[in-house]
Amino acid sequence: MKNTTIDINESTIKEYVESLRPENPEIREQVDIGYSYDGKVVILFEIRPDWQDAKKKQQFDFAKIRYYKSRKEWNLYWMRASGNWEIYEPFPNSTYLDKIIEIIKEDKHACFFG
Repeated sequence: MKNTTIDINESTIKEYVESLRPENPEIREQVDIGYSYDGKVVILFEIRPDWQDAKKKQQFDFAKIRYYKSRKEWNLYWMRASGNWEIYEPFPNSTYLDKIIEIIKEDKHACFFG
């Protein structure tokens, strides 16, 4: 039996990522958005061709959302230029995944989309 909470969370994440993706398939070859989700950690990333070999794709992580079951809350992280994840201090956590996604959409401090 599948975990309904995981299904709902993945559906929310997938819907958000689809809203970010370019509609035109030709543009998606140049820049696209993807995600990974293991039931506890979501990684949002940009997909681009390698600058030296366009046949290869590179993935650039820009947001991480982690669920802490013991606290029943989601924590939001952003990727620093150093390649390290850092808690997003302006709004570090929420009990609602939807609220975390809204914070990423707003990107008031240009941490996620530059």
